[in-house]
Amino acid sequence: QVQLVESGGGLVQAGGSLRLSCAASGLTLSRYAMGWFRQAPGKEQEFVAAISLSGSTTLYADSMKGRFTISRDNAKNTAFLQMNSLKPEDTAVYYCTARGGWPSQSTGAYDYWGQGTQVTVSS
Repeated sequence: QVQLVESGGGLVQAGGSLRLSCAASGLTLSRYAMGWFRQAPGKEQEFVAAISLSGSTTLYADSMKGRFTISRDNAKNTAFLQMNSLKPEDTAVYYCTARGGWPSQSTGAYDYWGQGTQVTVSS
């Protein structure tokens, strides 16, 4: 059974940082592109970042470029999202995702999803 388990969310002040982790089990992470999406209350799911199997290619939503960094450690079957300079509008539930093939910005492209971790940024 495939499981993606996010951790590292919490409450942080504006301008602060958080590092999200996504621990995978039931699959070999090195065979999957990884992505992060988020969903704020009353809003649709939004692409955040994605990374290729080897980590050589990364994609970011425009509003996250320069503030967020996606990475992965295939040996530990774990992906990460480093979030700096956080803003109140970054408040959302953040989801880790995995798909075979290239990284994608489309929610429908991903095969596996975690349960999400809440990130709250206070002003």
